[in-house]
Amino acid sequence: MPKYIDLTAEMYNGAPAFPGDPELSISWYCTLDTADFNLSVVSMSTHQGTHIDAPLHMIEGGEPVDRIPLDRLIVRAVRADLTYKKPREEIGIKDLLPYEKHIDAGCSVLLDTGWAKVYPKPEFFTDHPCITPELAGWFADKGVGIVGMDMPSPAAEDWKSVHTVMLSKGTLIVEGLVNLDKLGSEPFTLFAIPMRLKQCDGSPIRAFAILD
Repeated sequence: MPKYIDLTAEMYNGAPAFPGDPELSISWYCTLDTADFNLSVVSMSTHQGTHIDAPLHMIEGGEPVDRIPLDRLIVRAVRADLTYKKPREEIGIKDLLPYEKHIDAGCSVLLDTGWAKVYPKPEFFTDHPCITPELAGWFADKGVGIVGMDMPSPAAEDWKSVHTVMLSKGTLIVEGLVNLDKLGSEPFTLFAIPMRLKQCDGSPIRAFAILD
């Protein structure tokens, strides 16, 4: 029997957002008492919680999230165990070489640094391990479909170049994943499904994996 692993962080009213982004707000618009049915209002950025970055996030005229085909959002992937990384430590090409055979076989990659456990502390957004620009280029040159991670961003200081290098080559970025430690060491099927927000730069997603 296949095993399903939910990789999506819980979203709730007042949940922390990336510094400078709008706060997540969830409230009742009406209730059973006021209108005979419950209806909620949700206000947030397109990059709240577990989400995907479309090329339009960083590239003028880039591909918006609603134009990404489903076959690029449902992919084979492998977990890279990087839980030995310390806060603010770089993640370089050498750290991914043990997974190169899977990447060369067409797998996307999910970077498990263990950082999801830091959420919702403020340092979750500032002190996470960071992908080097060289590694970003390595992913892009290899045509990796999705680079996912449990960090809120692939980099803290070189965030612009790291994002742009990958997104310009069509490598999608998924941030804020959880439960990566449950994925094991063998490839699996990843679902990273965004809302179909027309001409938007990204979207919260429901991310999950099916283990073979």
